Amino acid sequence: MQVGDKIYIAGHRGMVGSAMHRKLEKEGFHNIVVRTSAQLNLTNQAAVADFFEQEKPDYVFLAAAKVGGIHANNTYRAQFLYENLMIQNNVIHQSYLSGVKKLLFFGSSCIYPKLAPQPLTEESLLTGLLEPTNEPYAIAKISGIKMCEAYRDQYACNYVSVMPTNLYGYADNYHPEHSHVLPALIRKFHEAKVKGAQHVEIWGSGNPLREFLFVDDLADAAFLIMQNYHEKPFLNVGTGTDLSIRDLAILIQNIIGFEGELIFNPEKPDGTPRKLMDVSKIKSIGWEPKIDLETGIILAYQDFIKNLNTN
Repeated sequence: MQVGDKIYIAGHRGMVGSAMHRKLEKEGFHNIVVRTSAQLNLTNQAAVADFFEQEKPDYVFLAAAKVGGIHANNTYRAQFLYENLMIQNNVIHQSYLSGVKKLLFFGSSCIYPKLAPQPLTEESLLTGLLEPTNEPYAIAKISGIKMCEAYRDQYACNYVSVMPTNLYGYADNYHPEHSHVLPALIRKFHEAKVKGAQHVEIWGSGNPLREFLFVDDLADAAFLIMQNYHEKPFLNVGTGTDLSIRDLAILIQNIIGFEGELIFNPEKPDGTPRKLMDVSKIKSIGWEPKIDLETGIILAYQDFIKNLNTN
């Protein structure tokens, strides 16, 4: 990937896509093609075909996806399966037809079986049952991985996949019902502090263990992979460390300065008991995360405050 190459970022306004955009510009890449969802509906096969015929990008970062937390995944099951499959199918296939030199597909750690051995190695894929609450999304992402592998096998396409752990950071989704746990907690604690609330309710027992990666660290990893990794196996991207939802809540509470009580609601779903990534493979090619969790949450909270009226 050279500075003059034309690069298409699918999903450039999302958290991952916007981080990728920042990273590419920082590295001196300016021939970047983007389209909003209003300009290009990636679930529309003909529209995507026309776009690739017109633009003919050299490289593609496939970050576009329908995403959300437990509630959104479990409520909009058909949409999560259909829309993600259609986006992937169209972008990957048209990349092949238009001769894209390399494509990087962003997956998710939810691809792994619910009870897979920890930490999660890439070899654990398809060795057991998925977590039911996000099964449709996971199946779509697994299909994306296998599609990249199949196009590599049949057509010699240089397509690679990365599986990030739980992401957070700039341009995150803070919707009260559809967001992931970390941004949801930032919003809850901020609103509770502003209102002078006595307590904050947190879904689940607080016991599940989760790993969190600042999205700009993922963009660094993806850039390195696009430049230097050309193998078939997909790669995990994470920190290799985790903490309980309870400890996460206390950390966010302290950063925001909420002084009330935490109430955990075990009637709400916990999701997978633990999701810790084995990141030895990505580290072996020279990548390490740079932003620790406390620093990252402070940066995310500052971004939340800055964009408060749009969240």
